Amino acid sequence: MLLLPALLFAIIALGLSVRVPGVIVRSPLCDREFTMKRIATIAGFALAALGTLAQAQSLPDLAGREIVVVTENAYPPLQFVDAQGQAVGWEYDAMAEIARRLNLKVTYENTSWDAMIPAVSGGQYDIGMTGITIRDDRKAQVDFSDPYMRSEMVMMVRGDEARFADAKGFAANAELLMAAQPGTTPFYVGVYEVLDGNEANPRIKMFETFGAGVEALKAGDVDLVLTDGTSGAGYVAASEGKLKVVGEKLGAEDFGFIFPKDSDLVAPVNAAIAAMKADGTSATLDKKWFLDYKMGQ
Repeated sequence: MLLLPALLFAIIALGLSVRVPGVIVRSPLCDREFTMKRIATIAGFALAALGTLAQAQSLPDLAGREIVVVTENAYPPLQFVDAQGQAVGWEYDAMAEIARRLNLKVTYENTSWDAMIPAVSGGQYDIGMTGITIRDDRKAQVDFSDPYMRSEMVMMVRGDEARFADAKGFAANAELLMAAQPGTTPFYVGVYEVLDGNEANPRIKMFETFGAGVEALKAGDVDLVLTDGTSGAGYVAASEGKLKVVGEKLGAEDFGFIFPKDSDLVAPVNAAIAAMKADGTSATLDKKWFLDYKMGQ
């Protein structure tokens, strides 16, 4: 349906004429001279439009297949519960768009982080999403989608923190404590890039959810939470000055959706992710959730 308008645009732009039953399409430019540069530019726009259309048309139709997606609702702005009690976020919007493009029907369920990978690995859910870093050790249990986002690890502290301003300063003060969820990227970064490489270091206090660690930070029970830059920005923006980010970024990580091993959903989801990046949908979601959205509203 969209191919004809794109072709007609190219015809008109290039100064040609064509007859469609009942309609004569003639460019008003055909009686004027145009430089090759302008023609090439206009033709380029037409070809780009056709390329995006072709990519969209290549996505498979999964015929209304019903799937269950599991999340944690504890990682703003990727997924969380807003002030009105609604589960929202970048990942929810992205998954809805993927489902629309692939003709999937999605049901959401919640679980804790430590239960998510084993549950998806065991086939209890079709897809897992909670800002999951793509790691080789996790690939032994689940399949990953292609990366849908890259983020960098940051140090989040209380707004009045003055005892340290970077990872070296934190490590040097034995009285300072860090919150972490076991088995997460922030845990391993804290162990190996901030502290001494000892995974049993008593300065790392374990919490079941990321949000619980943040609450402990606010209460003064711990002094540092490591998080990706996107989530950290969301928490800081909503904290009314009670939280801030200090120090240099500690490394980059790629996020992906997870699936049971050998899932037939991986390829179509990857195709949808690629299409969303190509047509600007992913960038639109980034702007909505990382720039325009105000946490707590």
